[in-house]
Amino acid sequence: MVGLARSGLAVTRWLAAQGVSTYASDAADTAALREAAATLAQPHVTVELGRHDLARIGRAAAVIVSPGVPPEAPPLAAARAAGIEILAELDLAATVLRRTRLIVVTGTNGKSTTTALVGEALQAAGWRAAVAGNIGRPLISLALEEDPPEWAAVEASSFQLHDAPHLRPAIGVLTNLAPDHLDRYPTVAAYYDDKRRLFRNASPAATWVWNGDDATVRAMAGGVAGRHRQFRLEQPADAWYEEEGGWLMLGDARLLRRADFPLLGRHNVANALAAALAADAAGVPREAIAGALRGFRGLPHRLELVGEVRGVRWINDSKATNVSSTLVALQAMERPFVLIAGGRHKGEPYTPLGPRLEGGCRAIVAYGEARLLIVADLAAYAPVETVERFDAAVARAAALARAGDAVLLSPACSSYDQFANYEERGARFGRLVEGL
Repeated sequence: MVGLARSGLAVTRWLAAQGVSTYASDAADTAALREAAATLAQPHVTVELGRHDLARIGRAAAVIVSPGVPPEAPPLAAARAAGIEILAELDLAATVLRRTRLIVVTGTNGKSTTTALVGEALQAAGWRAAVAGNIGRPLISLALEEDPPEWAAVEASSFQLHDAPHLRPAIGVLTNLAPDHLDRYPTVAAYYDDKRRLFRNASPAATWVWNGDDATVRAMAGGVAGRHRQFRLEQPADAWYEEEGGWLMLGDARLLRRADFPLLGRHNVANALAAALAADAAGVPREAIAGALRGFRGLPHRLELVGEVRGVRWINDSKATNVSSTLVALQAMERPFVLIAGGRHKGEPYTPLGPRLEGGCRAIVAYGEARLLIVADLAAYAPVETVERFDAAVARAAALARAGDAVLLSPACSSYDQFANYEERGARFGRLVEGL
């Protein structure tokens, strides 16, 4: 097992439960990892932190990789040189969970919300269902349950799909495609190639749900074996938005009024339509789907309203770790706003945000490693101020915002310059707002 974050720990626990001799290693050596490693102590499990024993990896029967480990990392290079199969946790889990039907959701943006909505709809129907994958809970953890669920809604990242040759979803969902992760992929085409792996085991028995408004998605899904169902915002489809009447539609049937769906933004209407189609394909009654959408309150760190302080609305969109996610957040803004952006640069230009900033954006506070790149790309569209530290960015945004404004944390960057992950960044934002 290479990498001992959440999925690596879960895999090692499952392998240990099967009595499999396992070597688990991580290049990092932190107090949190040492604490986690102590829980794995068993005679046939060896854990090593701070290094990888490449010779030992080269003698393994198989290598399971955490999604955060890049393909060129030395332990994976050693495995490839020895001709050893490299698998993602997702692939191992899909192989083991033979009686659990998988609804696998991927795409650049909207994966987590769509996955959570699918899970809500399955559970609203009274079915035994879990939500797992990149959304937080490793899929392999379901295999440790005495009676795994009938269904699982699974968020899959491109990193996970890269090493999932056996994955065979009952229902697959592709939300949208836009450039991302160019700090890891050499080209956009390479990133899209990993997304395409969702379809690699396509068969006539599968159902594919995809975004008919996205030309890149249409080209990727076209000709794939199986049943195809499209969702669209711009014209009628299998699921669509009737803007004139304000209805979310399933075919010719009204599913839910837009006013009754609590999430902000047109992009979340698209997420709701994708989830509705996937749940409908699984056989969930439409009344249960509508109820799940109506009762959904959103996920943390995704256009999450943290609070209102002295007439200023504070919105946590820390999950926006790429430019296209931030663009979606800007499209949802209905009042003047101050944007907090920055963190670790991921290789994309920020200029696509420019036209959405003009007029509505009072100022940008750019922080972290990417701050000077943000200035270079966006200073022509809105005033930009720079600070190094995240806390200072929040304080400066508070000083710039006026009553009736919003402060939007939508970084367009990864969190890894100052935080362990986007959740930690969003939680820090929430505490700072509470302090106001």
